[in-house]
Amino acid sequence: MTNVPTGAAQYLVRFADQHVACSQYALTRLGVDRSRCFLKIDEYMILCAPFQFGFKRSIFLASLSKQELTFFQRFTNGIIGLSMEFVSPNRQEPLKLFIRCTLSAVGQMKGRENVGLLVVDFKNTPDDFVVILGSHLEHVDRLKTQFEDYGKTNIHVTPDTAKLLGYNMYATITEVNGPGRRIQVFSINAQSIEHLEGAGAELRPEGTAVAYQLFFRRYRVSVAGTIVSSERLPTGIVKTRSKLEFSPELVEILDDYWFRNRAQKNQPN
Repeated sequence: MTNVPTGAAQYLVRFADQHVACSQYALTRLGVDRSRCFLKIDEYMILCAPFQFGFKRSIFLASLSKQELTFFQRFTNGIIGLSMEFVSPNRQEPLKLFIRCTLSAVGQMKGRENVGLLVVDFKNTPDDFVVILGSHLEHVDRLKTQFEDYGKTNIHVTPDTAKLLGYNMYATITEVNGPGRRIQVFSINAQSIEHLEGAGAELRPEGTAVAYQLFFRRYRVSVAGTIVSSERLPTGIVKTRSKLEFSPELVEILDDYWFRNRAQKNQPN
Protein backbone atom coordinates (compact mmCIF):
# COMPACT_ATOMS: atom_id res chain seq x y z
CA MET A 1 0.00 0.00 0.00
CA THR A 2 1.41 3.39 -1.02
CA ASN A 3 2.01 5.85 1.79
CA VAL A 4 0.18 9.13 1.23
CA PRO A 5 2.24 12.17 2.32
CA THR A 6 0.76 14.19 5.18
CA GLY A 7 1.60 17.45 6.94
CA ALA A 8 4.40 19.50 5.40
CA ALA A 9 5.35 16.66 3.03
CA GLN A 10 1.99 16.76 1.22
CA TYR A 11 2.43 20.44 0.41
CA LEU A 12 5.93 19.89 -0.94
CA VAL A 13 4.54 17.19 -3.25
CA ARG A 14 1.60 19.29 -4.45
CA PHE A 15 3.10 22.77 -4.64
CA ALA A 16 6.89 22.29 -4.76
CA ASP A 17 7.47 24.62 -7.73
CA GLN A 18 4.78 27.20 -6.98
CA HIS A 19 5.37 30.69 -5.59
CA VAL A 20 3.28 33.21 -3.69
CA ALA A 21 3.36 36.84 -4.83
CA CYS A 22 3.39 38.80 -1.57
CA SER A 23 0.45 41.13 -2.12
CA GLN A 24 -1.19 42.83 0.85
CA TYR A 25 -3.89 40.15 0.70
CA ALA A 26 -1.40 37.26 0.73
CA LEU A 27 0.69 38.74 3.55
CA THR A 28 -2.44 39.28 5.65
CA ARG A 29 -3.66 35.71 5.12
CA LEU A 30 -0.19 34.29 5.79
CA GLY A 31 -0.01 36.30 9.01
CA VAL A 32 3.34 37.92 8.22
CA ASP A 33 4.38 40.57 10.75
CA ARG A 34 5.98 43.03 8.36
CA SER A 35 7.79 44.84 11.17
CA ARG A 36 9.60 41.63 12.15
CA CYS A 37 11.18 40.51 8.89
CA PHE A 38 14.99 40.81 8.81
CA LEU A 39 17.94 39.53 6.84
CA LYS A 40 21.15 39.11 8.83
CA ILE A 41 24.09 39.62 6.47
CA ASP A 42 27.40 39.41 8.28
CA GLU A 43 26.91 41.71 11.32
CA TYR A 44 24.21 43.78 9.56
CA MET A 45 20.45 43.44 10.23
CA ILE A 46 18.35 44.63 7.27
CA LEU A 47 14.63 45.26 7.64
CA CYS A 48 13.00 43.83 4.52
CA ALA A 49 9.61 43.18 2.96
CA PRO A 50 8.63 39.86 1.35
CA PHE A 51 8.19 40.19 -2.42
CA GLN A 52 7.79 36.52 -3.37
CA PHE A 53 7.72 33.37 -1.24
CA GLY A 54 8.72 29.90 -2.37
CA PHE A 55 9.49 26.65 -0.57
CA LYS A 56 13.15 26.75 -1.62
CA ARG A 57 13.73 30.33 -2.77
CA SER A 58 12.23 33.67 -1.74
CA ILE A 59 12.75 37.30 -2.76
CA PHE A 60 12.75 40.30 -0.45
CA LEU A 61 12.74 44.09 -0.87
CA ALA A 62 14.91 46.40 1.19
CA SER A 63 15.55 50.14 1.20
CA LEU A 64 19.17 50.34 0.03
CA SER A 65 21.15 53.08 -1.66
CA LYS A 66 23.29 52.31 -4.71
CA GLN A 67 26.37 52.31 -2.50
CA GLU A 68 24.73 49.88 -0.06
CA LEU A 69 23.65 47.61 -2.94
CA THR A 70 27.22 47.51 -4.19
CA PHE A 71 28.47 46.77 -0.66
CA PHE A 72 26.07 43.88 -0.02
CA GLN A 73 26.77 42.30 -3.41
CA ARG A 74 30.12 41.17 -1.98
CA PHE A 75 28.18 38.73 0.25
CA THR A 76 26.56 36.96 -2.76
CA ASN A 77 26.75 33.16 -2.41
CA GLY A 78 27.49 33.54 1.30
CA ILE A 79 25.47 32.20 4.23
CA ILE A 80 22.99 34.64 5.80
CA GLY A 81 20.05 34.42 8.22
CA LEU A 82 16.37 35.18 7.65
CA SER A 83 14.23 36.08 10.65
CA MET A 84 10.40 36.23 10.31
CA GLU A 85 7.38 36.25 12.60
CA PHE A 86 3.89 35.01 11.79
CA VAL A 87 0.73 35.89 13.69
CA SER A 88 -2.06 33.30 13.72
CA PRO A 89 -5.44 33.34 15.51
CA ASN A 90 -4.72 29.71 16.48
CA ARG A 91 -1.59 30.67 18.43
CA GLN A 92 -1.29 32.70 21.62
CA GLU A 93 2.25 33.79 20.71
CA PRO A 94 3.70 34.72 17.29
CA LEU A 95 5.55 31.96 15.44
CA LYS A 96 9.19 32.99 15.18
CA LEU A 97 11.34 31.44 12.45
CA PHE A 98 15.05 31.76 11.78
CA ILE A 99 16.17 30.19 8.50
CA ARG A 100 19.73 29.71 7.28
CA CYS A 101 19.99 30.82 3.65
CA THR A 102 22.35 31.49 0.80
CA LEU A 103 22.27 35.02 -0.60
CA SER A 104 21.92 34.18 -4.30
CA ALA A 105 21.59 37.67 -5.79
CA VAL A 106 21.41 41.35 -4.88
CA GLY A 107 20.18 43.95 -7.36
CA GLN A 108 18.14 47.09 -7.83
CA MET A 109 14.41 46.79 -8.39
CA LYS A 110 13.55 48.00 -11.88
CA GLY A 111 12.03 51.46 -11.83
CA ARG A 112 12.48 51.89 -8.07
CA GLU A 113 15.46 53.94 -6.97
CA ASN A 114 16.98 52.92 -3.64
CA VAL A 115 14.97 49.70 -3.50
CA GLY A 116 17.00 46.49 -3.55
CA LEU A 117 15.92 42.96 -4.48
CA LEU A 118 17.56 40.23 -2.42
CA VAL A 119 17.17 36.61 -3.57
CA VAL A 120 17.72 33.94 -0.93
CA ASP A 121 17.84 30.15 -1.19
CA PHE A 122 16.91 28.16 1.91
CA LYS A 123 19.42 25.65 3.25
CA ASN A 124 16.59 23.85 5.06
CA THR A 125 12.95 24.93 4.95
CA PRO A 126 11.20 24.67 8.35
CA ASP A 127 8.06 22.52 8.38
CA ASP A 128 6.08 25.39 9.95
CA PHE A 129 6.89 27.63 6.97
CA VAL A 130 6.00 24.83 4.51
CA VAL A 131 2.60 24.37 6.20
CA ILE A 132 1.88 28.14 6.25
CA LEU A 133 2.74 28.50 2.57
CA GLY A 134 1.06 25.23 1.54
CA SER A 135 -2.18 26.04 3.38
CA HIS A 136 -2.35 29.40 1.59
CA LEU A 137 -1.79 27.80 -1.85
CA GLU A 138 -4.46 25.21 -1.03
CA HIS A 139 -6.86 28.03 -0.13
CA VAL A 140 -6.11 29.85 -3.41
CA ASP A 141 -6.77 26.61 -5.34
CA ARG A 142 -10.23 26.44 -3.77
CA LEU A 143 -10.87 30.07 -4.69
CA LYS A 144 -9.91 29.35 -8.31
CA THR A 145 -12.62 26.69 -8.43
CA GLN A 146 -15.11 29.16 -6.92
CA PHE A 147 -13.98 31.75 -9.49
CA GLU A 148 -15.70 29.62 -12.13
CA ASP A 149 -18.85 29.13 -10.02
CA TYR A 150 -19.21 32.77 -9.01
CA GLY A 151 -18.67 33.94 -12.57
CA LYS A 152 -22.03 32.56 -13.69
CA THR A 153 -24.48 34.87 -11.89
CA ASN A 154 -24.40 38.67 -11.88
CA ILE A 155 -25.13 40.63 -8.72
CA HIS A 156 -27.04 43.82 -9.48
CA VAL A 157 -25.58 46.46 -7.16
CA THR A 158 -28.30 48.15 -5.12
CA PRO A 159 -28.11 49.64 -1.59
CA ASP A 160 -29.33 46.28 -0.22
CA THR A 161 -26.87 44.09 -2.15
CA ALA A 162 -24.06 46.58 -1.45
CA LYS A 163 -24.73 46.22 2.28
CA LEU A 164 -24.63 42.43 2.00
CA LEU A 165 -21.42 42.63 -0.05
CA GLY A 166 -19.83 45.09 2.34
CA TYR A 167 -19.27 47.34 -0.68
CA ASN A 168 -18.59 51.01 0.14
CA MET A 169 -20.12 52.23 -3.14
CA TYR A 170 -16.77 53.57 -4.34
CA ALA A 171 -14.76 52.28 -7.30
CA THR A 172 -12.33 53.58 -9.91
CA ILE A 173 -11.07 52.52 -13.34
CA THR A 174 -7.59 53.23 -14.69
CA GLU A 175 -6.02 52.68 -18.09
CA VAL A 176 -2.27 52.05 -18.49
CA ASN A 177 -0.38 55.22 -17.50
CA GLY A 178 -3.67 57.08 -17.21
CA PRO A 179 -5.42 58.81 -14.30
CA GLY A 180 -8.05 56.99 -12.25
CA ARG A 181 -11.68 57.83 -12.90
CA ARG A 182 -14.56 57.14 -10.55
CA ILE A 183 -17.24 54.74 -11.77
CA GLN A 184 -20.61 53.49 -10.59
CA VAL A 185 -20.69 49.70 -10.49
CA PHE A 186 -23.92 48.45 -12.06
CA SER A 187 -23.42 44.68 -11.70
CA ILE A 188 -20.58 42.33 -10.84
CA ASN A 189 -19.56 38.69 -10.61
CA ALA A 190 -16.18 37.00 -10.20
CA GLN A 191 -15.39 37.20 -13.93
CA SER A 192 -17.02 40.38 -15.15
CA ILE A 193 -18.15 43.86 -14.18
CA GLU A 194 -20.59 46.37 -15.67
CA HIS A 195 -20.25 50.01 -14.70
CA LEU A 196 -21.49 53.49 -15.58
CA GLU A 197 -19.61 56.75 -16.16
CA GLY A 198 -20.80 60.30 -16.68
CA ALA A 199 -21.63 61.85 -20.03
CA GLY A 200 -18.13 63.33 -20.34
CA ALA A 201 -16.48 59.89 -20.40
CA GLU A 202 -15.01 58.52 -23.62
CA LEU A 203 -15.91 55.12 -25.06
CA ARG A 204 -13.14 52.57 -24.51
CA PRO A 205 -12.28 50.26 -27.42
CA GLU A 206 -12.83 46.53 -27.03
CA GLY A 207 -9.68 44.81 -25.75
CA THR A 208 -8.38 47.82 -23.79
CA ALA A 209 -6.50 46.75 -20.65
CA VAL A 210 -7.77 48.45 -17.50
CA ALA A 211 -7.37 48.17 -13.74
CA TYR A 212 -10.15 48.47 -11.17
CA GLN A 213 -10.06 49.52 -7.53
CA LEU A 214 -13.14 48.35 -5.64
CA PHE A 215 -13.53 49.46 -2.04
CA PHE A 216 -15.10 46.93 0.33
CA ARG A 217 -15.12 46.94 4.13
CA ARG A 218 -13.07 43.75 4.13
CA TYR A 219 -10.58 44.50 1.35
CA ARG A 220 -9.66 47.14 -1.16
CA VAL A 221 -9.74 44.95 -4.24
CA SER A 222 -7.33 45.65 -7.10
CA VAL A 223 -8.21 43.62 -10.18
CA ALA A 224 -7.12 43.76 -13.81
CA GLY A 225 -9.70 43.70 -16.57
CA THR A 226 -10.21 43.86 -20.34
CA ILE A 227 -12.94 45.93 -21.99
CA VAL A 228 -15.58 43.75 -23.68
CA SER A 229 -18.00 46.48 -24.74
CA SER A 230 -18.62 50.19 -24.22
CA GLU A 231 -21.71 52.09 -25.31
CA ARG A 232 -23.28 55.51 -24.82
CA LEU A 233 -26.85 55.35 -23.55
CA PRO A 234 -29.55 57.80 -24.78
CA THR A 235 -28.96 59.84 -21.59
CA GLY A 236 -25.29 60.28 -22.55
CA ILE A 237 -24.06 58.03 -19.75
CA VAL A 238 -21.40 55.50 -20.78
CA LYS A 239 -22.05 51.85 -19.89
CA THR A 240 -19.05 49.53 -20.02
CA ARG A 241 -18.61 45.80 -19.51
CA SER A 242 -15.24 44.22 -18.76
CA LYS A 243 -13.87 40.74 -18.28
CA LEU A 244 -12.04 40.37 -14.95
CA GLU A 245 -8.95 38.36 -14.12
CA PHE A 246 -8.87 36.10 -11.06
CA SER A 247 -8.85 38.05 -7.80
CA PRO A 248 -8.77 35.97 -4.60
CA GLU A 249 -10.06 38.90 -2.54
CA LEU A 250 -13.08 39.39 -4.79
CA VAL A 251 -13.90 35.67 -4.83
CA GLU A 252 -13.77 35.58 -1.02
CA ILE A 253 -16.15 38.55 -0.84
CA LEU A 254 -18.58 36.94 -3.30
CA ASP A 255 -18.42 33.66 -1.39
CA ASP A 256 -19.43 35.51 1.79
CA TYR A 257 -22.18 37.33 -0.11
CA TRP A 258 -23.78 34.17 -1.49
CA PHE A 259 -23.57 32.49 1.93
CA ARG A 260 -25.32 35.45 3.59
CA ASN A 261 -27.81 35.63 0.75
CA ARG A 262 -28.82 31.99 1.27
CA ALA A 263 -28.95 32.41 5.04
CA GLN A 264 -31.17 35.47 4.67
CA LYS A 265 -33.59 33.61 2.39
CA ASN A 266 -33.78 30.65 4.78
CA GLN A 267 -34.71 32.79 7.78
CA PRO A 268 -38.29 32.24 8.98
CA ASN A 269 -40.64 35.15 8.32
